[in-house]
Amino acid sequence: MFALVDCNNFYASCERVFNPNLQGKPVAILSNNDGCVISRSDEAKALGLPMGAPIFKWEGFCKTNNIQVFSSNYPLYGDMSSRVMKILEQFTPDVEIYSIDEAFLQFKGFHNYNFNDYATQIRSRILKWTGIPTCVGIAPTKALSKVANRIARKFPKETKGVYVIDSEEKRIKALKWIKIEDVWGIGRRLSKRLQAKGCKTAYDFTQLPDQWVRKTFSITEWKLKKDLEGNSKIILDEPQNKRAIATTRSFEYTYSDIDNIKERISTFATACAEKLRKQDSSCHMVIVMLSSDRHKKDLPQHRTSKSISLSYPTSSSLIISQCAVDAVTVIFKEGIKYKRAGVIVTGLVPTNNHQLHLFDKENPKHQPLMQSIDFLNSKYKSHKIKLGNQDLKRTWKMRQERLSPRYTTNINDIIVVR
Repeated sequence: MFALVDCNNFYASCERVFNPNLQGKPVAILSNNDGCVISRSDEAKALGLPMGAPIFKWEGFCKTNNIQVFSSNYPLYGDMSSRVMKILEQFTPDVEIYSIDEAFLQFKGFHNYNFNDYATQIRSRILKWTGIPTCVGIAPTKALSKVANRIARKFPKETKGVYVIDSEEKRIKALKWIKIEDVWGIGRRLSKRLQAKGCKTAYDFTQLPDQWVRKTFSITEWKLKKDLEGNSKIILDEPQNKRAIATTRSFEYTYSDIDNIKERISTFATACAEKLRKQDSSCHMVIVMLSSDRHKKDLPQHRTSKSISLSYPTSSSLIISQCAVDAVTVIFKEGIKYKRAGVIVTGLVPTNNHQLHLFDKENPKHQPLMQSIDFLNSKYKSHKIKLGNQDLKRTWKMRQERLSPRYTTNINDIIVVR
C-alpha cells in the first residue's frame, strides 16, 4: 500500500502555527519580491482571490476583505517541512519527499494493519508536534493514493482528512468521480487529447486499450493507466544526484550597473558550488544567464547567456564564482535595466572519481578551504563566511515588505513566553 501525505495550505498553515490570531481568517502568501499570490488559505479561496494574482492589482481587494498578506518566509517553511518529513519517517522507512508539502509513503509488510487508524495516527502526530494540518490518502498504488488524498481534501467532514481505497468498489467509485484533467500526471495538453477521445473521468482512461495507450502516448502514460487500475507500476523514486544545478533569481530592483550584477552572480555561483559539494560532485561547465524585465515593453530588452568550459572539474566556490563573474562581464550591456539572472553548473562528475588533466589542475588548498567554510556555515546555520565580492548582509536580495519572523531558524525571532 502507498500513502500520500499532503499539508493543507502549507505556507499559510506555517504562518498560523506561530500566529494563532490568523486561525479562521483569510491568508495569502506572495512569491519572490512580493509579486503574486502563490498560496491561499481556504478562507481566501472562498472570497475569490485567484492563484497567481498580482498583488499590486489585488491590493484593494485584500484590504476590503481583510485578507492577511505575507511575504514568502522560506527559512520558516523549509524548516517546518523538514520537521513534517522527519515525523513521516517514524511510520515507515520508505518515504519519497515529493515536494515541500507532500510525501509518498510505501508500507511493505503492513498486511494486518488498519490503514484508516494508521493514517489517523499520522495526521494526529503531525498536528500535535508541528501544528500543521494534513490530509492522507492510502491506496494500493501511487496514482490511486493521489486520488484518495484528493477525496480526503475535498470532503474533510466526511473523511476527517483520511481516505483509504482498499476495495475494488471504492477504486471504481473514486475513478468515476475524479475528472481526467485532475488526475496526477495528466497535463493540460494530454487531458485535451483524452477528452477528444471521450475520456471525461479517470475511469474512462482506464477503459482504453493498453496497446492503444502505449502506441499513441508513451510508456509513462501506460504505467499511469496500470496504476489507476490498481496494478502498481510507478515505484518510489530513489534520491539521485542531479545532472545539473541551477540558481536563478529575480532581482529586488532592476540593475543597470555591473557592480551590483557581479555581486548577485557571485552569490548565485557560490550557492551552486555549495550544492555541488553536498552531493560530492564537481562541474565541467558554468553557464551564466542575464535578462532584462520582459514585462516593461517600453524599455530596451536584452536576454543572453554565456558558457565557460573548465579544463578540470571543480566544486570550489572561488573558481566557479570567478568564472561566472568573468562571463557576466562579457555579456553585460550598458544602458539595459536587468531584472533576472542565473548560474547553472553542468557536466557533473563525482569529485573523488574523474578524469585528470595532464597540465592543469585545481589548487590543492581549495578543497580543505571549502570543507572548513561549509562546516562553519552549517554550524552557525547561516552564511557567515562569504567571498569578498558578496554582500555580507544578505544572501538573497528580495523585496519582502510583509515578512513574518523566522520563528524556528533565527534565535532573535524565537517566541518569548511571558
